[in-house]
Amino acid sequence: MKNKIRPKQLLQIAIFTIAIGSLVIFVPWSTLLVWIQPLPNNVQKQINTGVGHGLAGIIVYVEKQGKPPEYFAAGWNNKENKVPANPHTLFKIASISKLYIAAAAAKLASTGTVDLDKTLAEYLPELVGRIKNAPTITLRMLLKHRSGIPDFIDHPNMPWANLPANTNEYLNLVLDSSPNFEPNNSYQYSNTNYLLVGKILDKVLGYNHQQYIKTAILNPLGLENTFGELSEVNLAALSSGYYTEYDGDLKSQNYICPGGSMVANLQDVGTFLRALNNGALFTQDEQAIYSSIYPYDHTGLLPGYSSIARYYKDIDSVVIVFVNTSGGNSWATIEVVYNRIVKILRKNN
Repeated sequence: MKNKIRPKQLLQIAIFTIAIGSLVIFVPWSTLLVWIQPLPNNVQKQINTGVGHGLAGIIVYVEKQGKPPEYFAAGWNNKENKVPANPHTLFKIASISKLYIAAAAAKLASTGTVDLDKTLAEYLPELVGRIKNAPTITLRMLLKHRSGIPDFIDHPNMPWANLPANTNEYLNLVLDSSPNFEPNNSYQYSNTNYLLVGKILDKVLGYNHQQYIKTAILNPLGLENTFGELSEVNLAALSSGYYTEYDGDLKSQNYICPGGSMVANLQDVGTFLRALNNGALFTQDEQAIYSSIYPYDHTGLLPGYSSIARYYKDIDSVVIVFVNTSGGNSWATIEVVYNRIVKILRKNN
């Protein structure tokens, strides 16, 4: 007598079929192929697979508490000259920069140098009438992405082909715009928030906030390979960057906005992230303030550069991936590769 399929089994089969069908419809084939492959037994095999699906180069940092950091690399640092990926090269860390600015703001708030509940109108009165709700948007709201101010990145005239050398040109894209929501009524990630935070910190300090970051954060941690802007870097030491819809190297493209401008290597970002998460970076008061304004990990994305930097408490490990490719379906593939790396680490823990 043949076994009959029970209604519950039919439902499970239907759900599985729908799930796979959804993946086929919504997930790019290159990403799906990475996702469905058997999980390798080590990180190197996994990133080799990622490079085989459209990513120019991948470099990885894994640091488990009490053990020396491990570095992995696959693909190319520079495709044209066939220079292999190097885990010690400098990289544009894009929005990972926001972690450093939020940390600086927490330190300054702890000493009373800045007041998180002081308004944008009080700090930058010239923006009253140009940014709606400036009298009610606080520094805290800017840091937490709860201001409602639109993201200049989303503006149709965002000049990616010829990036401005002045942050005001970015800010001008959203001046006099309608807010996306009323202050503190919702959350929406906006690079404009951190552009404004940078301006506020510069004004309060009387000098560039990146110098404060260097003095208060980088130097105490011994981070000598972290820079506020691309202009501080020898381009020969920087990874090339590739955009899937552009034929050329984007390493010289200079994005200067606070919250996205920093350059560093894997080791420096890993050391910073460990200190951010284990409390070594802060006093108790600073830690409490930071916890109230920003998360403890981040991703980064600029033309040619994609990055993920996170700490995992369950395996007590910092895991960072830098990929010198962006555009097209690359981000979906990077996320799959990253998540599979974490699975490998958990499996081998």
